[in-house]
Amino acid sequence: MLLTGVSKFSKVSLFSGLNNLRDITLSSDYAAICGYTDHDIDTVFAPALVDLGREEIRRWYNGYRWGGQEAPSVYNPFDVLLLLEEREFGPYWFESATPTFLVNLLKERGIFTPALTAWHSRPALLSRFDVDDIATDALLFQTGYLTLQGVHEEVPHRPLYKLGLPNLEVEISLNEALLPILGLSHHTFDELVFRLPRLLKAADMAGLEAHMKSLYAGLPHDWYRNNPIAQYEGHYASVFYSHFAALGVGVIVEDASHKGKVDMTVDFGGHIYLFEFKVVEQEPKGKALEQVKAKGYADKYLARGKPIHLVGIEFSSTERQITAFDVETLAP
Repeated sequence: MLLTGVSKFSKVSLFSGLNNLRDITLSSDYAAICGYTDHDIDTVFAPALVDLGREEIRRWYNGYRWGGQEAPSVYNPFDVLLLLEEREFGPYWFESATPTFLVNLLKERGIFTPALTAWHSRPALLSRFDVDDIATDALLFQTGYLTLQGVHEEVPHRPLYKLGLPNLEVEISLNEALLPILGLSHHTFDELVFRLPRLLKAADMAGLEAHMKSLYAGLPHDWYRNNPIAQYEGHYASVFYSHFAALGVGVIVEDASHKGKVDMTVDFGGHIYLFEFKVVEQEPKGKALEQVKAKGYADKYLARGKPIHLVGIEFSSTERQITAFDVETLAP
């Protein structure tokens, strides 16, 4: 017998027959049982791929993985079938159900949204569903919003799992759903859809600075006072990351280089943007931009032949506003 679509509850009777089931969720032997592989897409569906970008299909719908790095990643079948029918890319799986419970829970826990791109967890947490205390990573994993991206052992035989957003559909859709809990209304997001991509394509840095200041100025004062996430400096970074990610403009969080990690990289419209973000209480001194330059974060992108914009942003938690927006551009 095979049961699917259920979670393993941690509080069941000692003598329950369900305690004797084998959980194959993280077993490499069954990693491809519930999704299409690259081989499936390139063979079974080959005749239907005409005029659909193969790499775009991968970016939008692939990336689900169970059983370790050696296991194949799989595509969401629901998305693939609707893509082939409609011939347009869209968040078909996400739109099939509104994750109200999930969004409300993340709001209560003050989720730091950049952490969604690289979360670490223990296997025991991912396979347990405690109705009285649902771990955030377990909930996101079991509902399909986080997936396995790597395994490492700090202590022998005690693996830690690296989790992350599986693909572009999930990154765009989940961050858009989270914008209201960060204080950004759907009306504000509708304006972002038109404004932000144009600013990035034109490399309009003055316009981008004005855009970001307007964004933070629009957060309701009562929201700051009543929402627990406002207690954390991570709130400002969450607003910054999520409104970019919700547009699908190619965001990398904690982008690693040989000397450290820049807070966020955006590659869009023929330009590369490296953002370093700091929360300050005193007058800004340009430390954010200094760090980007001193650490050589741009070095890995110099050979791409695109303009690289180094952006140091400093935010005052008392003024609740950007107090420094320093830019330096490296020509290709």
